[in-house]
Amino acid sequence: MPTVKLIKIAHGRSGDKGNGSNVGIIARHPEIYPFLKKTLTADRVKEYMKHICKGEVERYELPNLGALNFILNESLGGGGTVSLKLDAQGKTHASTLLRMDVEVPEELLELVN
Repeated sequence: MPTVKLIKIAHGRSGDKGNGSNVGIIARHPEIYPFLKKTLTADRVKEYMKHICKGEVERYELPNLGALNFILNESLGGGGTVSLKLDAQGKTHASTLLRMDVEVPEELLELVN
């Protein structure tokens, strides 16, 4: 299986939720969603984002949207109004996660080429 960046098969959006960032990852094709659901576990996202996320990662499934939503707790240094972090609202967290390397079956890659 080829290894590609997650951005090849998904897009994302992020923002703040108090002291946590809210990261949505959306499949670029409906047939990719089951693969994302299997591959992007809360533990895998936590490991990849450990330099940003100091708390737990919660995952919510949105099958009607073909999306996964992650809450990265304790990732904003206290939140937008009190944080000294450069990105106190977590706007770049989706971009960071979309740079994760994933092994993707060829047939799924063909859906987005």
